[in-house]
Amino acid sequence: MHELQLTVETNPFPPMLQFLEDQINQYNISETGFDDYQPLAIFVPDSQNQLIAGISGYTWGGCCEIAFLWVHPDYQHRGYGRHLLQTAEREAVSRGCQVIVLNSYSFQAPGFYQQSGYSISGIDEDCPPGHRRYHLQKWLDSNREISGNRRGQQS
Repeated sequence: MHELQLTVETNPFPPMLQFLEDQINQYNISETGFDDYQPLAIFVPDSQNQLIAGISGYTWGGCCEIAFLWVHPDYQHRGYGRHLLQTAEREAVSRGCQVIVLNSYSFQAPGFYQQSGYSISGIDEDCPPGHRRYHLQKWLDSNREISGNRRGQQS
């Protein structure tokens, strides 16, 4: 057996990252039969076309995963995050998703997501040390309306 060569990259070449993502997506498709992966991104520019807010993630197999939601500090608490999240939820529904999942650290906005109908599905303690990482989800009902509960559950 030959010696395994490992290379740690602190600034990886974007095509290499894309290659890894493509390989995982191909494997996921072969295992599940779901081949509907689509990136999801919504941006808010200011009057000078500078990005002041945005959300990104993907939809696949009836699920939507939000990776990032960011609002410039000068524009926070003005409804931008709520509008971005609601727009992403509507887009997820239009793509046939039944659930949205995301992560938020304790120093970010888990309360914001809970106020938006998301429930905590898991917590990683001391990640990073002294903080928590929350895993949140929101189920979308069969009538294509945004709902805070799993289909069939009572409020």
